[in-house]
Amino acid sequence: MALRSRYKGPAQSGPPNADPAAARLVAVTLLARRDHSSGELHEKLRGRGFEAETARAVLADLAGAGLLNEARYVESHVTSRANRGLGPVRIGAELRKNGVAQPLIEAGLSAPDWVGLARKVRRSKFGAQPPADWSEKARQARFLQYRGFSADHIRAATGADPDID
Repeated sequence: MALRSRYKGPAQSGPPNADPAAARLVAVTLLARRDHSSGELHEKLRGRGFEAETARAVLADLAGAGLLNEARYVESHVTSRANRGLGPVRIGAELRKNGVAQPLIEAGLSAPDWVGLARKVRRSKFGAQPPADWSEKARQARFLQYRGFSADHIRAATGADPDID
């Protein structure tokens, strides 16, 4: 018996379920816990044994009723992940993985002050003093890069502006 890394509800046994009422109930229950992207919710419904067409119809119905809103999901996700100290590169990759359209991602990532957040994250990890030498700047830059900040944000946070000749 294979072990699953995350519990996703009861394992599917038998033919795919085509009951839209049951799919809607599962989808609304999932949305009651937190916002989901339509791609993420579609995968969860498919994982619970619902047919792809049934899942698409339920998602269209939920979007029409205002219960499934991609823009609200993006805003919530960006705010949540930025509050954890993650940068726009990493958050954007997560949103793309969850099936969010690129224009919504760009709109959601335009709101926060990423340079200020990169400085705050650097300060909380390494202290108030700026890095003294290039090896320390590189170490801090690698940390900020892992967190998902761009090179411009990292240079501003570490004070590693290149010398202009």
